[in-house]
Order: sequence, then structure tokens, then C-alpha cells
Amino acid sequence: MKFLCLAYFGPDAFAGFTPEQMRAVDDATIAHDHKLRQSGHLLFASPLADIAAGTTIDRRRLKMSLVDGPYAETKEVVGGFLLLEARDMEEAVALFDDDPIAAHCRLEIRPLVEDHRHSETGQARPELRLS
Repeated sequence: MKFLCLAYFGPDAFAGFTPEQMRAVDDATIAHDHKLRQSGHLLFASPLADIAAGTTIDRRRLKMSLVDGPYAETKEVVGGFLLLEARDMEEAVALFDDDPIAAHCRLEIRPLVEDHRHSETGQARPELRLS
């Protein structure tokens, strides 16, 4: 099964960290990503740019509008993601037992719906392509 893991960070998740401390967190997180890749679980992982660099598209009101920021009902924002392969949810959760970034964020793990097909044509969604 494939899982998407979203890392949600509060606005002060790294408040007071020195540049050296941030590098140590980055290095530890990258090392954990390599551990997941070597064990065959990590398909792709990436931090996301600061929220100021993004935008939100909202078409729910019959017209498209762009919103200055990813505003939701929380102050936390998605700061990174991992695409994983695991036997089941239990194994996916266990992959983060020693993840160093987990001390600074909330992780959400959700299975991908891999065999969803269009209801009328029977056509599947495009397959995963990382390059």
C-alpha cells in the first residue's frame, strides 16, 4: 500500500532555534529519509517552501479565487510530505517511531486510493511518475 504522510508545523515550531540547530534537525531528518529509502519504504519526501511562497485556489463558490496564503481552521501548516510504501497502516505508523522531525510537528498518515477509476469510462488515474 502507498501512504501520504503530511507534516503539520505550528507557527513557533522552531522558534529560538539557531542556524546550527536547524541544520542539525535538517541533517537528522535527511538521515531518517535515507533510512526509510534503504528499507524500501520511502518513495519520495520533501519539505515545502514557506507559506508566503504559495497560494490557495478555491473554486467552491462557483468561481475561482486565489487566496493569499493557505488559510484553514488552524494555525498549523503543511511543511513537508513523504510518499511511502508499507504493508499496512500499522507498519506505516511504526516507520516514524524514531523520526527526529516528529518532535516538532504533527504527522498525518493517510492511505492512497490506488485503484480508483472514473465512474463512467472505467479509466484509471495516471500512474505515479516521479521524474
